[in-house]
Parts: sequence; structure tokens; C-alpha cells
Amino acid sequence: MAPFVPKRLEPVAFGLFLTFFMTFIITGISTVLVASVDAPGFAALWFRAWMSSWAVAFPAVLVVAPFVRRILRVIVRPA
Repeated sequence: MAPFVPKRLEPVAFGLFLTFFMTFIITGISTVLVASVDAPGFAALWFRAWMSSWAVAFPAVLVVAPFVRRILRVIVRPA
């Protein structure tokens, strides 16, 4: 597959994929802890939790990331 995302959109694409995978993993673990894997409707319960979490996490990362970058510029020592 040839690259198709413009360089200027790389931070948005990064946030999209990061939140996609992180919310998938975290909601999966949380759902297993609340309702066992063999519970009826487990997949639907997990999917609902994942989509609602992702809907919050993606915009949150886009808003918070610039602040985190500024903090890191202050606390990380140059190589």
C-alpha cells in the first residue's frame, strides 16, 4: 500500500490509531473484569464500551497532546 496521509495530518493519524488500539485493549480488559468472556452478549458489551471510549479518547488526545509536548520539552534533557 502506498502512503496516502499528508505529512501535516500525521499527528491526527497518530492520535486516531493510538486511541483506537489503546481503547480496544483497555475496554477489553475492563469488560472481562466486569462480565466474564463467556457472559451472554460479551462482544456487544465490549463493542459498545469501546466505541463510546474511543469517541471520547480521540478528541481528548488531540487536545491534550500539545500540552504534553510542551511539558516534555521542559523536562526532557537533550541528547
